[in-house]
Amino acid sequence: MYHTIVTLKKGEGRTIKSGGAWVFDNEIDTITGRFKNGDLVTVHDFDGYPMGNGFINQNSKIRIRMMTRKADQEIDHAFLTMRVKNVWDYRKTTVDTSSCRIIFGEADFLPGLVIDKYEDILVVECLALGMEAFKEEIVMILRELLAKDGITIRGVYERSDANERTKEGLPKVKGFIGEEFDTTVEIVENGVHYLVDVANGQKTGFFLDQKYNRLAMQRICKGKKVLDCFTHMGTFALNAGIAGASDVTGLDISEYAVSQAEANARLNGLQNTVHFRCANVLDELPKLAAAGEKYDVVILDPPAFTKSREATKNAIKGYREINMKGLKLVKDGGYFATCSCSHFMTQELLAKTVKEAAKATHKRLRQVEFRTQAPDHPILWAADESYYLKFFIFQVVEEK
Repeated sequence: MYHTIVTLKKGEGRTIKSGGAWVFDNEIDTITGRFKNGDLVTVHDFDGYPMGNGFINQNSKIRIRMMTRKADQEIDHAFLTMRVKNVWDYRKTTVDTSSCRIIFGEADFLPGLVIDKYEDILVVECLALGMEAFKEEIVMILRELLAKDGITIRGVYERSDANERTKEGLPKVKGFIGEEFDTTVEIVENGVHYLVDVANGQKTGFFLDQKYNRLAMQRICKGKKVLDCFTHMGTFALNAGIAGASDVTGLDISEYAVSQAEANARLNGLQNTVHFRCANVLDELPKLAAAGEKYDVVILDPPAFTKSREATKNAIKGYREINMKGLKLVKDGGYFATCSCSHFMTQELLAKTVKEAAKATHKRLRQVEFRTQAPDHPILWAADESYYLKFFIFQVVEEK
């Protein structure tokens, strides 16, 4: 289909053969034809069997990201429209679309591209060189598609400022796509109002992936004294508050995050029951324990302690330590929610680490439920990297 043919070594291509989207640099035998980084190429198995088309980048260990399994498929406007229509139809079926992730990269067969919708704002993150050529066309298609459903997009902001860009040989980019607009937008999730700053917030402005995990905590937090660690914009704390928690404390190391969380508490009229403090959680939890503090509910939502397979061993120590410190603060019969947003901290590894923390602190855990990321961050089983969020809810119990 495309003039450049990339042929895999014999026995390689395990990821794409199982339905994933990546071809790594060490899987390639030969490249026939001329190309520049970002161009579309056709991938052949070692025996010449065509495996589809993707874009190539010699700056990246992920040498090719597949766009289609069909070698005779043209990557044109009609193809992109079909893909974008599919992602929007899926979201309309599975989630509240007022604010949601509309495109989630490889899991939506649009590798390297993320688009979040916050009410009438779109935020774009492009992490792959080959997708740069398509991103603005995809945004235009998406705007037209949303307009057909009566949704007018006020503006589009690009947050392609993650470190992953440098691995692709790309500069970090941040700014408006099209007309300028006020980058603060009010969203409502699970009945909680938030002011989201898409230009300055973390990643694309807000963590949508925990939406239904926050909702799951509402029932548990009613009438309870709650501690929300790594609160960021106050999300779990405010869900506890809106559900009728008696007293909520949110901790975060970022002064900016705490100021945002406090503004969100006022926005929801929860400033009398939901309070925030700027603190290093790892240091603060032992101080609370030493002061004799106990909580009905403790929530741990730490940042990813590892972003590579090599750093996982140290990350396990970090997760074990934070879980031990959190468990010590839960009253008997109280509830403990803990999670990891690292792809490399697997469900089994997190479960094992929490079990060790419970044993070390002489706590007995009864699992309430296990949850993952919201359905607008779909997990493509063939593309393991799309599965990253693991969320446990436990009751901490002693025999009566």
